[in-house]
Parts: sequence; C-alpha cells; structure tokens
Amino acid sequence: MATLEEITEGMRARIGEDCGLDATLKFDFGDEGMIHVDADTVPNVVSNEDKDADCTIKISTDNFMALVEGDLDPTTAFMMGKLKIEGNMGIAMKLQSVFS
Repeated sequence: MATLEEITEGMRARIGEDCGLDATLKFDFGDEGMIHVDADTVPNVVSNEDKDADCTIKISTDNFMALVEGDLDPTTAFMMGKLKIEGNMGIAMKLQSVFS
C-alpha cells in the first residue's frame, strides 16, 4: 500500500507545472490525510494542507490507487459509493484528463 507521501509525490508528477484545471481540489483520505491541489496558480502546488477547495473528493487510499492505476473506473467508483464528490462536479470530471 502506498503512503501519503508516495501518493503526494505521484500527484506532483501528474499535475506538473500547469495541469489546466484552473481550480483548487482536495483528495480527502479520512484518517490517512489529504492532498490539496492548487491549480489556480501556475506553477500548480500540491500539498498535504487542509485548505478549502472548489471540489473535494472523499476516497480511501486503496481506491485512489486503483483509480490511478486504471483498475477502478471513476464513474463506477462514484456509483458504488467508493468515491464521494463535494463542491464543483465539473472539476472532478476534468480530472480524468490528468489521470489518463
């Protein structure tokens, strides 16, 4: 299982300088921590701070890794309740381009 640090580093690599989201996003892993992505500014900033975000995705780290590795479809995960979205749903939809 990946640690929060490993997941955070992986997100930094995927997000890069400018992922084009033009928004703030938070992955909430519950007790395991969170990842905040500030894609409002360039270069984009990925941290483990608990800041407000335009969109918050609540998901377990196991399900997050399955999503990233392509073993879990985001739509299926959402329908099965493995992933919950709060805030701007459009930002979550744009994420697919970051993960593909």
